[in-house]
Amino acid sequence: MGSDTPPVGMMRAWVVATPGRPLVMEERQVPVPGPGEVLVKVEACALCRTDLHLAEGDLPPRRPRVTPGHQVVGRVRGGDRVGVAWLRSTCGRCRYCLRGDENLCPDSAYTGWDAHGGYAEYVVARADYVYPLPGDVPAERLAPLLCAGIIGYRALMKAGLPESGGKLGVYGFGASAHLTAQAAVALGHTVHVVTRSPAARQLALELGAASADGHAPPEPLDAAILFAPVGDLVPPALEALDRGGTLAVAGIHLTDIPALDYDRHLFQERVLRSVTANTRQDGRSYLRLAGQHPPRVKTTAYSFDEAAQALMDLANGQVNGAAVLIIE
Repeated sequence: MGSDTPPVGMMRAWVVATPGRPLVMEERQVPVPGPGEVLVKVEACALCRTDLHLAEGDLPPRRPRVTPGHQVVGRVRGGDRVGVAWLRSTCGRCRYCLRGDENLCPDSAYTGWDAHGGYAEYVVARADYVYPLPGDVPAERLAPLLCAGIIGYRALMKAGLPESGGKLGVYGFGASAHLTAQAAVALGHTVHVVTRSPAARQLALELGAASADGHAPPEPLDAAILFAPVGDLVPPALEALDRGGTLAVAGIHLTDIPALDYDRHLFQERVLRSVTANTRQDGRSYLRLAGQHPPRVKTTAYSFDEAAQALMDLANGQVNGAAVLIIE
């Protein structure tokens, strides 16, 4: 990937100075990569709802004045295009790593949470955890694939659909859901979207959903994915499943789930499961699928100086698709 000797000087970066308060921009030294790391000059970074949870204090920062952002597109010294994603490192030795479940590693670390992320002009990442990306696709279109796409793909794989021809419910229709719905359609499934937003319902239909409604799917579902971080949606989503169906919760944060009625919500072997981060193999598989079936990536671009405003817009439901900071 070329030499990673960093340029001399300062850079700008947004930080979580006080959880629950707006992001603050500060100047800091360009980071120096250590052994096995690469320095990435950031071109674009997509916003994730996890960044919002971090900024609002729902997700406590793991380092002081951390820089959020884990959907990073940039170039290493020498010019190679890479993507920096949520999973930053794992131990590689525990039983979870050894059996292929590195997303469950107790010593896992995350970009923009344990280490500074991509709301900055440069970011350092482990060379064995970045993804090669095509050089001829706009960074704005690639950035949302690196978390919204990858975590949605893992949720899709964990939802227990048949190989093709399944009926999938998608609850919420933001950045991750709009990419996952397209992946499901590409794999031969029927997608029913449930979202309150009229604009999101229209987008869902344009992207190939069989239906888009504000309340419930029109038929029993083989599986469903909950993208909205709203625990109140869990009971109706479970009730909409057919026998043996699975509801996968795709977010790192969820409000409290109301009491479940065993007969209505879980009986007949319905399954409620969480989805925790992703493995590198998930990332490789999803990016390969996206290369074979390029998704239509709905984005709203913000300049680097507008990061705090972009997070506010995301919090207020004013972003249709994925918000992306353009940093180059």
